Amino acid sequence: MVLKRKIYQKMLAWKNERKGTSALMLDGARRVGKSFLCEQLGKNEYRSMILIDFGHISKEMFNVFENDSADLDMFFAKIAAYYHTLLYKRESLIVFDEVQLFPKARQLLKYLVADGRYDYIETGSLLSLKQNVKNILIPSEEEHLDMFPLDFEEFLWALGDESTIDLTQSCFEQKKPLGQALHRKVMNDFRQYMLVGGMPQAVLEYLNNKDFAAVDQIKKRILTLYRNDISKYASGYESKVNAIFDALPGQLSKKEKHYKLSSITKEARLRSYEDAFMWLSDAMIVNPCFNATDPHIGLALSSDHTTQKVFMADTGLLVTHAFRDNKYTDNELYRAILLDTLHVNEGMLMENIVAQILRYNGHSLFFFSRVDTFNRQNMMEIDFLITVKNKICPVEVKSSVYKAHSSLDKFRRKYHGSIGDAYILYTGDVAIKDDVLHLPIYMAMYL
Repeated sequence: MVLKRKIYQKMLAWKNERKGTSALMLDGARRVGKSFLCEQLGKNEYRSMILIDFGHISKEMFNVFENDSADLDMFFAKIAAYYHTLLYKRESLIVFDEVQLFPKARQLLKYLVADGRYDYIETGSLLSLKQNVKNILIPSEEEHLDMFPLDFEEFLWALGDESTIDLTQSCFEQKKPLGQALHRKVMNDFRQYMLVGGMPQAVLEYLNNKDFAAVDQIKKRILTLYRNDISKYASGYESKVNAIFDALPGQLSKKEKHYKLSSITKEARLRSYEDAFMWLSDAMIVNPCFNATDPHIGLALSSDHTTQKVFMADTGLLVTHAFRDNKYTDNELYRAILLDTLHVNEGMLMENIVAQILRYNGHSLFFFSRVDTFNRQNMMEIDFLITVKNKICPVEVKSSVYKAHSSLDKFRRKYHGSIGDAYILYTGDVAIKDDVLHLPIYMAMYL
């Protein structure tokens, strides 16, 4: 089974519109499906393709890049011979896979694009780290696309459901409830998506066998791969990256999810951990969310990078990461969460999935937090702030049994001139209460 991905259409649009005048850089976490999608594009849309994997490049191919790139006729002839593939002018695709491992190949794209014979796609992660751009000129001919795990709509497509999203979007636009039966069905599918996650291998395993234990084993292997990458590529500060990564579930399980370095060690200071946070973000393993201290002047302008939340980029991986030492067997644990009989940490999963959805939709992640130790009435905490048509929209994530939204009320009073719609995402159906639009959590995709 081939999973249908939205980004494929963006890649196809690049091919048809740019016609070789730029290279496409596909950035994303390991195991998110970049290489597979490039191969699908090459097979479906080109007469021939070659994928050069710089994670496993041979000495012969390394020498071709080092010694023959000045003579492009010889360069292409040797590549074609090595991969036993004919190359056709304007009808062939060459993929540089994991290009961050060989920065010289990335620099060479400037001349390959100017030559104009073929199309080029690069895939990679950790693309902005110093060691991956050292001593090279980044080609201006690159166009970037970020690739994420499957979103909920893609997950439904994989389940064979291509109608639910149109209906839920219509209900969102009309601010109309779905009705108890339909909402329960969509919410059940969303819980499955949240637990399985959007990593293609995990989704395919779930579709084929419906075995959460097997799904969990795949996700454990992906987490192990991330750990190996940390040890291999976060040279000099790998212990700090690992410490942040290991502490993520514990940080997110707290009521206030701000990342507290003191939980790692009392002596920890942000200055010495900045590169470690950046590494995880650049690897697209996490989604950082910063405190916007003054929404009057815009989110990015007032963001405080010393106060942040750190969400995992895939909620399914977070489930496996959080319960790696649990007392349950894998299937028992998943059933408990799916049937809402394991109440602990549900808020952690709900807030993480909203962060994941907002990031997929192109939002930079911000929250709002104000602490006043002298007057608790002035304290506020808003889970997310997004910008819609130059207005700041507060977004709160709640459980189905929440009783109040006092922080949201205080925030709306204080910043009433700057904010637009206010949203509460929860497990219930569409409703308007206290002039606040309550949406099922799966409708975060429409914000």
